[in-house]
Amino acid sequence: MKRGLVLAGLVGLGVVVSLATESRARQNVAEIAQVKDNLYVITGGGGNTAAFVTLNGVVVVDTKLAGWGQAILDKIRSVTDKPVTTIINTHTHGDHVGSNAEFAPSVDIVAHANTKANMQKMDAFEGDNAAFLPKRTYTDRLSLGEGPDRVDLYYFGVGHTSGDSIIVFPALATAHTGDLFPGPQAPLLDTNNGGSGVAYPETIGRVVSGLSGVSTIIPGHSGVTTWQALVDFRDFNAEFLAAVRTAQQAGKTVEQAAAELQLSPKFRDYNMRRAAANVGVIYGELRD
Repeated sequence: MKRGLVLAGLVGLGVVVSLATESRARQNVAEIAQVKDNLYVITGGGGNTAAFVTLNGVVVVDTKLAGWGQAILDKIRSVTDKPVTTIINTHTHGDHVGSNAEFAPSVDIVAHANTKANMQKMDAFEGDNAAFLPKRTYTDRLSLGEGPDRVDLYYFGVGHTSGDSIIVFPALATAHTGDLFPGPQAPLLDTNNGGSGVAYPETIGRVVSGLSGVSTIIPGHSGVTTWQALVDFRDFNAEFLAAVRTAQQAGKTVEQAAAELQLSPKFRDYNMRRAAANVGVIYGELRD
């Protein structure tokens, strides 16, 4: 049991450290592309940023790594002269909240209550920068704006972290999933911030069953995609957990389980660089 706890803790720490490194290795130039009508995605500098142009201003979802605030603003200004009025942080990681402090202090910052608690532990929000922590939080669901400008925030449970939000733009049938659905890959399980490999499949299952009218997905770290891609990701996580559970029950070591992991051919193109680490996290949880 102790070995499982230690392994899970080390893996959790390692993935958080590697997250910023991987993000910095991505595009070093911001690019903006129209998703639908008044909704845009800005890539580069970490997680995908959404910019939703409303009647009164721009709603920004995630602010990338530190130092990317001006790049985000420049790209927004290329499509509208309206000010940024709201920032939504999907979760606590530095490549999604890193440039909060580079926006005007008057901007309303919104996140799940658990995400605010996780952000309060970050060095980036110490001292004066505490002013750029979420000013508004929610627990299950929150709606901002009205009519075609409405944005819905949903919390479906523990997964990538303990506070992952799904952001829905109902008028455009589009959702931003943050890193709860990063793209076609084995997800990062941040146990230091409440993530769970065992809970992940149930949480993603609730996303799929709990949302309606969504056809387009902006993942945390890959190209804009379809609803079916999210459904496939649900199936991937369920199958992954089932395979790891079976290996653990058969008395296999973490190393054996990771080496012998076999999933359906439809997941052959998934990026599996985190698979071995995730097996270790799940083993640690199953032993608790």
